[in-house]
Amino acid sequence: MVHDIEKLIAEHNPFAGNLVVRKEQIWRKKFPDSSLINAHASNAVFDAIEKIHKGQRQTVGITIVAEKGSGKSHIISRIRHQIQTKGDYVFIYINKYDDLNQIKYEFLQSVTSSMRVFGSQKLMQWQEIAAALINEAKKFNNTPQQYISQYPNWLNRYSSKFVEKLRDDILVNKPEITDPYIVQAILWTLSPSHVTLANHWLSGLEISQEDSKSMGIPNLKQEDRETESLNRVRQILDIISNYRIPIFCFDELDNADVAENGLTTAQVIATLAKDLYNNLKRGIFLLAMYPETWNDQIKALPQSEAVIDRLVSEQIDRQPIQLKYLNADDVVTVVQQWLKEFYEEHQLEPPHSLYPFNETELRLLGKQRPTVRVVLNWCANKFIPPEPPMPLMPPIIEKYYQEELENIRQADIYKLLEDEVGISKAISLCFRTLIDKTIEGVIIESIEEVEPSAKNNGFIDFKIIGKVIGKKNKLKLGVDVVQQDGVSLNAALSRLIDYTTFKLTRSCLVRSKPINPGAAVAKEKLAELLNRKKGKLVGIRQEDIQPILAISNVFYGSANYGLTDKQDIQDFQNQVFDFISKKEEIALKNPLILEIISPPPL
Repeated sequence: MVHDIEKLIAEHNPFAGNLVVRKEQIWRKKFPDSSLINAHASNAVFDAIEKIHKGQRQTVGITIVAEKGSGKSHIISRIRHQIQTKGDYVFIYINKYDDLNQIKYEFLQSVTSSMRVFGSQKLMQWQEIAAALINEAKKFNNTPQQYISQYPNWLNRYSSKFVEKLRDDILVNKPEITDPYIVQAILWTLSPSHVTLANHWLSGLEISQEDSKSMGIPNLKQEDRETESLNRVRQILDIISNYRIPIFCFDELDNADVAENGLTTAQVIATLAKDLYNNLKRGIFLLAMYPETWNDQIKALPQSEAVIDRLVSEQIDRQPIQLKYLNADDVVTVVQQWLKEFYEEHQLEPPHSLYPFNETELRLLGKQRPTVRVVLNWCANKFIPPEPPMPLMPPIIEKYYQEELENIRQADIYKLLEDEVGISKAISLCFRTLIDKTIEGVIIESIEEVEPSAKNNGFIDFKIIGKVIGKKNKLKLGVDVVQQDGVSLNAALSRLIDYTTFKLTRSCLVRSKPINPGAAVAKEKLAELLNRKKGKLVGIRQEDIQPILAISNVFYGSANYGLTDKQDIQDFQNQVFDFISKKEEIALKNPLILEIISPPPL
């Protein structure tokens, strides 16, 4: 039995690739979850559902804020999977905003896409609503399956006039519906041969003239699409809310996109939610975002009080619900639940519920107050059989690394140091391997490009985003490797000190040689960077940069090792990532990397 478990652990890692909740896990396969973790957040939604169900409230707005990886999407997944077996709700999940200037049309797409997902009766939620419409109008008590099985016979017998007659019967008791074609399209979802076309039309997309004529539903004019989309979605939601409580979940609101009117994604969605809140019969609006998105963007909206009143309508202090970091008990609970489902799926019983982990080290991890993502990443890296130990690093990567390191040691170091792009790529690569790790008191969260790119013009090489332990605000560190003098150095320094434009909290100039004493402009800007902006100038030592350049040559040199297939290259680079993580002198303990991320002297 123990041998089978060790073989399973060696071949399958349940934590790998599961650091982020994906859309399909919201809808279908859920994350292993303990309902005790951040229960105050999910319970707030369940309490709101109960109040609406009892008629005590009509609409409720709830906003959850938490740092990246803290479990916002886990909460949404938990809510979805707890209500999916019940027939009283419609779950609408929105996490993609491709065009903020067409947000009403995109929202219509999201609503109709969610309605296509199977509900409590293992059918599309559209089909459940269609059956409810017919049953109410006709005083029937048929299931959607019964209607679906009978539709082909009815259509053969009565043609499409049968659907129009059903529509008219429904509209007798629904005078508030001004667009009868929406009802007609919903009824067509019960026809197996027309369900795809009906879904297409309800989403605001065109169907062929022939199909439009045969189904009796006219296409939406493209020039009116944005305006008419909001009218259509309001009527759809009015119809739905007669039979189900709509639960709208807006996720992934923290991107940097900006609409033509100057509003960010979070501001556009908050404004849309406010409008829907004012016009919806009943429903719940759940928004998830970072704390700084709430503070810097939502609070900055025109008439922000009206928006906030609706987005946190149940909170007495008019503040969002804050997710908590995990403690030692939480960490043990989360890992236990993941492993329980993993072993049950493979029908094996481990020696203990945390195998192959040790409870003591999990509790030590919990003392760091980690996010869910940090815990899962930790588990993914340490999920190995206790005996025999897995190899610490791929031998072939070690070989390539030593070869490259020797080549660099034999090369002209001054020529290597002039390659600003190569040095920057190598340093960035090392920081990417440190994501979700703590270094110099900073939990590295992401490595990002610098926006706006046109104003940056390639001078600031990349930005490190991290959480400084014990501090509220994030670290947003701009890093630039500049070996040239003159105009290039002046331009780089001008951008490194412009924290506002490039959304920085600190900057770091990386350079191997001193600045010319006669370069007055550069000296002035450097003084501003170091003194007023509390930035840093980090020197490059030969012994520190050599291993970084060596591993970068391996990572980007897959062609030198005969690799041409995309998947082979990806697998190879993943091995290099693992190698860097395990050979700590390259990144985690490299003095150059430590100096870049460490705070400036007081």
